[in-house]
Amino acid sequence: MYVTVNGVRLFFDVEGSKFVPDGPAMREKPVLLMLHGGPGADHSIYRPAYSALADIAQIVYLDHRGNGRSEDGPRERWNLAQWGDDVHAFCDVLGIVDPIVLGASFGGMVALAYATRHPAHPGKLALISTEAAGGSYRERRVALFERLGGPEVGALARRRFLEPEAALDQEAREAWRRLAIPVYTRTPRDPDMARRAISRPDVALHWFAKPGGESDRFDMFPELDRIRCPTLVIGGEDDPMHPIESQADLAAALPRHLVQFERFANCGHGVVPDAPERAMALLREFILRQ
Repeated sequence: MYVTVNGVRLFFDVEGSKFVPDGPAMREKPVLLMLHGGPGADHSIYRPAYSALADIAQIVYLDHRGNGRSEDGPRERWNLAQWGDDVHAFCDVLGIVDPIVLGASFGGMVALAYATRHPAHPGKLALISTEAAGGSYRERRVALFERLGGPEVGALARRRFLEPEAALDQEAREAWRRLAIPVYTRTPRDPDMARRAISRPDVALHWFAKPGGESDRFDMFPELDRIRCPTLVIGGEDDPMHPIESQADLAAALPRHLVQFERFANCGHGVVPDAPERAMALLREFILRQ
């Protein structure tokens, strides 16, 4: 399904109904709005894992502008502020009130942009394997990739994080896909996940994550105290893309009375692939909490 938001047609999908029969009444479920990672991916990376939450929430999957099935819009608007504003406008167009917004990795950055720019809008935030400022803990990332993947992967990580100009050539990108991505998580990912996804690499390679791009420059720490809603931060202690230290920094900067920070030992990037039972139980409890 498509809806026009801020001049761009965005694709979204819905899993589960908003109201369900409950004895003599209809029970309303909260909306769980899923913001996918990448950038350059689509919402399919969340499926079918998060379908397990459809009994307690109506799940709405959104493809960001320039990603998945959504339109590009002007490239100069491929930035966190615009993606965050799109989330706000998307909810208003569809009449979504007090959404529980979940973002993993890049999706978490978009969620933070949305929540800091529109602090009265979200009902709750769930942030998984993400960070509040770009370019942090570079040496730590390299060390983790080398420990998890060996010297060749460590060398690739050094090129990517410490020599970004060299990391952009085609050979390095192919090696990264083949050798480094498999160590993002401790549990091998379903190969069909990548086959199902609509990949739009330009938004990352030639814009957001290009040398000197926003992925290296953004800093939302000065605005984090604007967040007003309960926020769950989940991080894997073996996450090589966003080391647990960056996630601890994020949690520490949020209003103390609102934040819940959960560390997952022996888990990598995304957490859910490595510890699905614990992660889903935690998310379920957070969604149901009054």
